[in-house]
Amino acid sequence: MRSWLAPSSLAPWSIRSLASHRSRSSASTSHSQPQIFNANSTSQPELSHKPISESQLSDFLEKSISETEQSRYEFTEPISQNPVLEQTHVIQVLLSHRNNPDSALEYFKWAEKRRGFVRIVDPFCLLLYILVGSPNHHGIARHLLNQYVLGDSGPSASVLVDHLVDCSRKFQFELDSHVFNYLLNSYVRASRIEDAIYCFDKMIISKIDPGIEYINILLTALVRKDMIGQARGLYNDVASRGFNYDCFTIHVMMRACLKEGKTDEAERYFREAKASGLKLDAAIYSTAIQAVCRKPKSNVACELLNEMKKIGWVPSEGTFTSVIGACVKQRNMVDALKLKDEMVSSGKPMNLVVATSLMKGYCMQGDLDGALNLFSKIVQDGFTPNKVTYSVLIEGCCMNGNMEKASELYAQMKLEGIQPSFYNVNSLIRGLVRARLWEEASKQFDEAVDTGIANVVTYNSMIFWLCKEGKVEEASNVWKKMVNKGVEPSVVSYNNLILGHCRKGNMDLASHLFSEMLEIGFKANVVTYSILIDGYFKNGETERALGMFDQMVDLGIAPTDFTFNTIINGLCKVGRTSEARDMLKKFVEKGFIPICRSYNSIIDGFIKKGAITIALDVYREMCECGVSPNVVTYTSLIDGFCKSNNIDIALKLRNEMRNKGLELDVTAYSVLIDGFCKRRDMENACELFNELLEVGLSPNAVVYNCMISGFKNLNNMEEALALHKKMINEGIPCDLATYTTLIDGLLKEGKILFASELYTEMLAKGIVPDAITYTVLEHGLCKKEQLENARKVLEEMDKKSMTPNVLIYSTLIAGYFKEGNLQEAFRLHDEMLDRGLVPDNTTYDILVECFDPTLAHQGEKNRGLAQRLPIFTGSSESFRGPKGFQDSIWFAKSKEMVTSDVLG
Repeated sequence: MRSWLAPSSLAPWSIRSLASHRSRSSASTSHSQPQIFNANSTSQPELSHKPISESQLSDFLEKSISETEQSRYEFTEPISQNPVLEQTHVIQVLLSHRNNPDSALEYFKWAEKRRGFVRIVDPFCLLLYILVGSPNHHGIARHLLNQYVLGDSGPSASVLVDHLVDCSRKFQFELDSHVFNYLLNSYVRASRIEDAIYCFDKMIISKIDPGIEYINILLTALVRKDMIGQARGLYNDVASRGFNYDCFTIHVMMRACLKEGKTDEAERYFREAKASGLKLDAAIYSTAIQAVCRKPKSNVACELLNEMKKIGWVPSEGTFTSVIGACVKQRNMVDALKLKDEMVSSGKPMNLVVATSLMKGYCMQGDLDGALNLFSKIVQDGFTPNKVTYSVLIEGCCMNGNMEKASELYAQMKLEGIQPSFYNVNSLIRGLVRARLWEEASKQFDEAVDTGIANVVTYNSMIFWLCKEGKVEEASNVWKKMVNKGVEPSVVSYNNLILGHCRKGNMDLASHLFSEMLEIGFKANVVTYSILIDGYFKNGETERALGMFDQMVDLGIAPTDFTFNTIINGLCKVGRTSEARDMLKKFVEKGFIPICRSYNSIIDGFIKKGAITIALDVYREMCECGVSPNVVTYTSLIDGFCKSNNIDIALKLRNEMRNKGLELDVTAYSVLIDGFCKRRDMENACELFNELLEVGLSPNAVVYNCMISGFKNLNNMEEALALHKKMINEGIPCDLATYTTLIDGLLKEGKILFASELYTEMLAKGIVPDAITYTVLEHGLCKKEQLENARKVLEEMDKKSMTPNVLIYSTLIAGYFKEGNLQEAFRLHDEMLDRGLVPDNTTYDILVECFDPTLAHQGEKNRGLAQRLPIFTGSSESFRGPKGFQDSIWFAKSKEMVTSDVLG
């Protein structure tokens, strides 16, 4: 609509130029406009003056003026010939009808339709004052202002507002707040919020009292426009000037706070309003309840709900829904179900949101049956589950390990035409891989990729779980698929795959991925560096691990507790425990608060080095710093004292543990049992073993191996084999240590066949013998003169590319010497040297003990044997002779003389 008013500069009371006014108003606005804030309300207060409807107003304003009325205001000359006179005359005529608003309006309408009429602001302002002077004409004034504000060519807000103020003085009208309130409302309705703010500011400056309903209108508009800071400033300004506010004002401000997520501030408005004595309505209570439910603080929400009911307000369905949701979030299913029953009994039916919240609560408590039963009930009652309902149940099934039901619900959701989201897909895939259902997980993953649902989180889930299972190659294939599909990897993607390579010991590949990540612009985070630091430590690359830590700190990336503990543990594992202890002190200076794990690593490190005294010092330091030792701490100390043959002190520590309320775990029992077994005190070992069973713990392979070894050392193979049988019956897998111990004991008793059967059983289970196992076999077979079988064991080692150790060769050499096969004995000696093995004292003791000097005279072949026997010169580690020895000696003396020289 084209505006029908324009400023004029012809009369003494005419308006100033539009340009100068805009300049002045903008300057004025910048200095006087209050700071303002926003609320989330959609309702506006009703205006108090409604004498006639808008349609009646239009009819009235558009009606033709009667000829008699027209003749009353006719001029003998055209108005356009004398614009100054026109304005003066229009104002004079309006003033003459100041007590007759109908006549004033009719004349103004007549005048503005005259040809050449210059539309000016002062007459319009004058008309507004005349109209609001009559309560019955307020509606007409509002209508005129709405038309004016909606016009597209009128003057700025500052022009009209300033002229309203000036006209009141010039024409002796009282500054009527109604005119300004109606104008402010018109600006808000036209979405001219800045103009409404200017109008409000001018009212405050001119000491015009804005009505609270119009303050609320402006506050609501500011909140809707997300001008919450200005709404807050406006409220503070109003409150500081002593204006009375009502419930709607508080409600708007609380909604504004919730829109910004400032629940504490919303609560503050509620408390202040309550303390001021304002009679709070249901809307304010409902909003306050919503605020505390978002935290969530279900107990406070329930208190407000009860308070609300005592006052007489009936909570709405939405209010009940919010409180039930808060109770569920805090796992308070008792109150949630009670509120649901109360809601239904008050006449408000169960809704889908409440039902879905309760299903989530059941799932969180592990009561999947309760959730599924409720789901079945709402379906029977006619509810149609939505995506959120299905999402809650699918996630609940996955959390509680019922993947069959999760897959069924997922399929049902798709059949009902609900498109799964990436959240649903990711939940299902995580649940499937957690349940190790790899085939189904891969199927769902491929489907998600093909349908375009899969996002980077989906790929990350697959990569993470594949790496966790050690399937790094498959994880790399998923990575390639992700890149080929145009899904950009995230830092999490890189971290997952780097972790996979680190766990496999592929530090070169991990380092390559790290470099690639930096090259394409990703910033490594503390998780990235911590993974690499841990990987380098475990790979034996201590200096590279420390270098990564320094690089991270130089980049300003703050280490986490995990990073600090990784450094400490890594140094302890490689025997640099003293350095780890010093490092801990530096970390503490930088703000790191050590936890029990930090000290445990250091204590265990010193224990493994045999430094039990220093370990105790660290233990005391730990206690002085207020860190309580745990079962792991005591287990390390007990292990140290057992190994240092101080089992009495170990038992005292066991008692101290119990006095502090700490119960021994399987590892702690195994350490004590091992201590007694090594002392051959099987009575106390058995007592501890039985105690372990009585407290409800299940012995593991380590505990059984300690017991089996203890009985074997006492040559009590009957008990050892009985324990072995018990292990099998209880489903505890026997390991290499179990079989090696049993085979050793059986061979020492000469039960070669039984030992052979156990060895075959071990191989059938896929357990690969190590050097200790082979040594036990060689020693036992040779001792029983089973040299042919012993030789086969050596050949088996060769086939498996395992190099026999010195002890194995020494055992075989001794066996062949004992048999009289000196040629084979020396051949084995030469073979040992060819393999780069250095004979030890045991080897040469065997050779010397078995040598007979009379052989040197019994033929060419035996004469050469005497030349093969080396003699020690200098230390026991250096010797001379054939095959690289610097000297050799011809033995012509007796065996006793040679032995004397060697030992001397």
